[in-house]
Amino acid sequence: MAAGVVNIRRDVDDKFYRYRMPLLMTKIEGKGNGIKTVIPNMSDVAHALSRPPTYPTKFFGSELGAQTSIDEKNDRYIVNGAHDAARLRELLDAFIDKFVLCAACKNPETDLILTKNEMIVRDCKACGVRSNIDMRHKLATYIIKNPPKKKGKGKKKGDGGHAEAPTPPGGDLISGGADRSSGSPDGDEGAESDDELTRRLKAEAAELNPEATLAKEDWSADTSPEAVKARMGALSAGVAGIALTNGGEADSDEDVDSPYSQLGRWTQENPGISAVEVFKKVQDLGLEKKHKAVQVLVQTLFTEDIVTEIPKYMPVFVKLVSSEKHQKALLGGVERFVGLTHPDLIPTIPKILMPFYQADVLDEEVVTQWGTHVSKKYVDKDTSKKVRKASEPFLKWLAEADDDDEEDDDE
Repeated sequence: MAAGVVNIRRDVDDKFYRYRMPLLMTKIEGKGNGIKTVIPNMSDVAHALSRPPTYPTKFFGSELGAQTSIDEKNDRYIVNGAHDAARLRELLDAFIDKFVLCAACKNPETDLILTKNEMIVRDCKACGVRSNIDMRHKLATYIIKNPPKKKGKGKKKGDGGHAEAPTPPGGDLISGGADRSSGSPDGDEGAESDDELTRRLKAEAAELNPEATLAKEDWSADTSPEAVKARMGALSAGVAGIALTNGGEADSDEDVDSPYSQLGRWTQENPGISAVEVFKKVQDLGLEKKHKAVQVLVQTLFTEDIVTEIPKYMPVFVKLVSSEKHQKALLGGVERFVGLTHPDLIPTIPKILMPFYQADVLDEEVVTQWGTHVSKKYVDKDTSKKVRKASEPFLKWLAEADDDDEEDDDE
């Protein structure tokens, strides 16, 4: 049976209260020492609160003194032991009070912000008050070490903090405000994801003053005949090898007429294109499930300003990267982009990897394995070593975060 919808603040009886969430549901599984409580609609509840589902799950574990199990890929959130729904709903109310509601106006429309000294504050979009979170709570440590998914809303324009690495950046916007909608708890976000992506990006584009944008931005390409010829010459050589690098084997049939080469040329010939246009082009070419398309986009979509451009195109990679093979192709594209095309950007590897990791496009295990194994699949051995050497600060940050998590679990 589907869960009902309740007010985010369950102490508010007003049926027209605009901040709503699904009623938290629970399911007991297992027997004896293996008994556990599964929360089947944790993702829906967390989405309504605009917080990652890992946060309330970890909060429950901390408050109950129980181990938690989180499988984000399969959308399973578990608290060890048998806990009834009423108890977990009470704890959810406590989580909302401590980590969602504004301390001043009690409005749930807040962002979580990390300050430079690694304090977490709730920034209320309703009244403008910033209120501190109790940093003594175990969840505060977890939040600092585990920034949530980025949604690409672009609320903090000019804030490049979320692309900084290797440490979680100070002043970084790490979660959006609460969901105002009172839609069905079952939700159909997955079915409408394309429309939501289109609406969001078009809305952001509509807010920009085209003249001011062109005057201030430096992403417009030199369209002189000489520049175009030079770009196309480099592209012909580069793109021809993009899709062909597959375990060191080249396919002579996949050259300038292959869909991958067409995609690469199109992105190069259309600088400044939107994320929506890129995804539609990938679909038109029938490449939305092809991991090589990810490699092509990394190599041809970005410029030397890749660090600031990644947030703009992150929705494309969120939709395209669906397997470990896709992730490895993305990392291979990064290797070729910085190793062959822009070697001066090799030191920025941590800043390039961090936003992809924070958006859950790259998994920790895949990045770690890549960073510790030199490969000649995409670039020569020396270049591969340089790229991985540059990634060490990011890999160290990942390892230290893991060590701290294990210590917390042991406690």
